[in-house]
Amino acid sequence: MASHDYVHGYSERESVRLSDQANTLEELLHSDTKYPAGSKVLEAGCGIGAQTIILSRNSPHAQITSIDISEESLDKARRFAAKEEVQNVQFRVESIFDLPFEDESFDHVFICFVLEHLNEPVKALASLRRVLKKGGTITVIEGDHGSCFTHPETGAGVKAWNSLVEVQAKLGGNSLIGRQVYPLLKRAGFTEITVSPRMVYSDSSRPQMEEGFVKRTIIPMVEGVRESAIEMEIIDAETFDRGIEDLHRTAEEFGTFNYMFFKGVGRK
Repeated sequence: MASHDYVHGYSERESVRLSDQANTLEELLHSDTKYPAGSKVLEAGCGIGAQTIILSRNSPHAQITSIDISEESLDKARRFAAKEEVQNVQFRVESIFDLPFEDESFDHVFICFVLEHLNEPVKALASLRRVLKKGGTITVIEGDHGSCFTHPETGAGVKAWNSLVEVQAKLGGNSLIGRQVYPLLKRAGFTEITVSPRMVYSDSSRPQMEEGFVKRTIIPMVEGVRESAIEMEIIDAETFDRGIEDLHRTAEEFGTFNYMFFKGVGRK
């Protein structure tokens, strides 16, 4: 994947979506990630800093270096961090594949929702392993679009959803990567690997999840590939738009939505 082939784009709407996603899933994905005071942490692919704020809040006395390939995203991350009065994070424009740090520079590495966008995820993990101290840990979080189950499920809804999977694949990414977290970490040379599935389930008895995850995170994520999916002739406009309408029904009174994230931790 080229450095800037981010399937969801860099629009302001995408920034809002990423922030909503991080806040909605904070307890599910991040409650068990805390780093000791004084430890040096590398966050790889921080984007606009949505996860960075949570990392900083959970580990206020760790020293966090957050990198991303996009200067535009980092500008937003810096503004976001300043607004939240984050004190323990340094932002840098760097590539995961060409890290300027010396071997064994960090106690811990954190990477969330990044590997899905790379066509060489094992190479990226191996690069991160190089700068990790012996005995240090890496934490990897990825979703898996193949884990999506909805009610009601319609043909148009499934096609709209799958168009996201196909667009990402054509850009060199892999939105089904969640199920591969364990083997990827193993191939990159990590040991003591544990992977825990983190399920998101939404129905009308869980209005916060319906609003924060389905309406403000998932559906906008699919809508974001509309133009690309149509241009690539993966789906026609009418079917896509009807599919989006059907996906909205999964967040109504009689709808349900199910999705799985995978969180892996390995040691060098």
